Amino acid sequence: MEVANPEIDDMEPTERELLAELRRLRRSLRLHPNDMPDPMEALSVGQRVADSVARVMGSWKFIIFQSVILVGWVSINLVAVAKSWDPYPFILLNLMLSFQAAYAAPIIVMSQNRQQDIDRMAAENDYKINIKAELEIELLHEKIDELRQQEVLRLSEAVKSLTDLLLVSREPPRSDFAGAVEPPDGAS
Repeated sequence: MEVANPEIDDMEPTERELLAELRRLRRSLRLHPNDMPDPMEALSVGQRVADSVARVMGSWKFIIFQSVILVGWVSINLVAVAKSWDPYPFILLNLMLSFQAAYAAPIIVMSQNRQQDIDRMAAENDYKINIKAELEIELLHEKIDELRQQEVLRLSEAVKSLTDLLLVSREPPRSDFAGAVEPPDGAS
């Protein structure tokens, strides 16, 4: 038994089309589970190296270690002026830091790109879950509205039958015998 849903009847045609599209999407998502592979499984050697380098170079341990090395390098070369291997403009130190930056930057970017892909897949999955949840909530609303309409219909029928019983009970009793009715007091 289909009960007319006033909320759907009041919708604009575009809203009905969107609702129908969301329902089709929900059905297709139920039929086809998420086929995307897990981004953490089967990483290549390069991806593991990139993640490790990014993890190490983005840590306080690395910053402190590098700072200690730089302070030591500069101190040794300033104190031992006669036997210093890298005098004051510290050209060798600049060269080493440039090499480090030249290799570290692309490796860190590779790791960030992979993390960005993981985040994008997670966002797409969250979006699909939100769509499914929205559709389920919409279906629950429809079911509750249908139950409410059925309950209102039952209550209306109950009120009608009680009203009929009340009207029947208020009617004066009728007599089939004309002489059975007593005349009012004083009338003979």
